[in-house]
Amino acid sequence: MVTRKITDEQLQQELNAGLGPTEIAKKYNMSRRNVQLRSARLAKKGVGHGRDVSHLVPDGYKIKGTSSLVDEFGNTKLQWVKTDTDAERQVELMKAVVDEMKKDLPKYKPVTLPKNGTDDDLLNLYTITDHHIGMLACQEEGGDDYDTTIAESLAVDWFNSAVCMSPPSGECIINFLGDQMHYDGMKAMTPMSGHILSADSRLFKMIRTAIKVIKLAVSLCLRKHKKVKLLICEGNHDLSSSLWLREMFYEVYANEPRIEVNREVSPYYAYKFGACMISAHHGHCSNFTKVEQAIIGKYRGMYGQCKFTYVHTGHLHHRAVKETNLLIVEQHQTLAAKDEYSSKGGYYSGRSANVITYHKRYGEVSRISIPVEMLRDMNPKSTY
Repeated sequence: MVTRKITDEQLQQELNAGLGPTEIAKKYNMSRRNVQLRSARLAKKGVGHGRDVSHLVPDGYKIKGTSSLVDEFGNTKLQWVKTDTDAERQVELMKAVVDEMKKDLPKYKPVTLPKNGTDDDLLNLYTITDHHIGMLACQEEGGDDYDTTIAESLAVDWFNSAVCMSPPSGECIINFLGDQMHYDGMKAMTPMSGHILSADSRLFKMIRTAIKVIKLAVSLCLRKHKKVKLLICEGNHDLSSSLWLREMFYEVYANEPRIEVNREVSPYYAYKFGACMISAHHGHCSNFTKVEQAIIGKYRGMYGQCKFTYVHTGHLHHRAVKETNLLIVEQHQTLAAKDEYSSKGGYYSGRSANVITYHKRYGEVSRISIPVEMLRDMNPKSTY
C-alpha cells in the first residue's frame, strides 16, 4: 500500500506558513505536480480560504472561492463561500449509487435461440443515435412533432422492422450511439454546457422509456442472433445516464451467456469481428476529422490485427462518410425530429437509421436504411 509522504494537515500548515509548491516538494521528496494537485483538492474542499469552510460545502460540490469583509485591523467579519458542482465527485457518488442499486436487481433468465439457422460469418450492426428521449418538438417549428411517447414508438417500430428485414447473422451489435436521453438530471439542460433544452417529460418517464426501448431491442435480437453485444455510448446530453444504463444492464443480463454488455468507461468503443474492427464514438469529444486518431490511438493493437476498420459517430444528426488510407468514418442520421435549436439553426437533414452487415473476411457486405417515412407507411396509425 502506498503511503502519503505528507498529510493534508501538514500540507495546509506548510501552505499557511508561506511555502510554495517547489519548496514543499523538495522538503518532502515529492514531485511539484503532486503538491499542486493535492493543494487544488484541498481548495475544492474549502480548506485554506482564510478559515476552514469545508464543513459548509455539501458533498458533490467544490469551492470556487471566498469573499471576505474585514475591518480596519484585518479581522474577518463576514465571509461568502462561492461553490460550484464538483463533476469528478458527482461521478464518484453516481457510481456508488449504481453499485448499491445493482445488488438488488433481478437477473434476466436466459432465452433459447430458435433453430432457424444463422450465418456465423456475418454480424449485424443496429445503430440508433441521438434519439433524445424526453425532447419536445412541434410540427409548426421543425416540421414534425416529437415527445417521449413518439420517441418510444419510433424506436419500437424501427427495431421490429430492422430485426425482421436484416440478414440472420450469427452475431449482432445493438449500438445506441449516444444522446439516447435528452437531458441528464432533474433540470432540462445539457450537463456540461448548461444549455437550456426543450423538454417534454419528467425524468422518471424518460428513464422508464429508455429502459423499455433497450430491453425490447435486446429481446428481439436474442430471438434472431446467437450472440448479442449491447453498446450504450456516452453522449454529451447523457453523460451519467449512459453510465448507469450500462452498469444496470450489465447486472440484469449477468446470467445470459449470449449477451455481452460493453462497460468501457471512456467514450471510445471497439469490437473485433474477424478481419473487421467496428468502433464507435458519439462525436462530442473528437469530431469527424479527429476521431480517426483517437480510435487508432486507443485500440492500436486491435487496429493492427484488422484489414477493415470502421468508425461510427453521431452528434450532428446528418449523414457524412469519409474514407481515408486507414479507415472509414461514418456519421449517422437520427430518427428524432428537429427541436427548436435545429430548426432555427437551419439543420434540415433526413431522418433514418440503418442496419449494416459485416462479413468476417470481406468487411461491409450490405446495409438496410429505414427512414421515418417508411416507418409511417408501414405503421399507418403511428403518431410520428
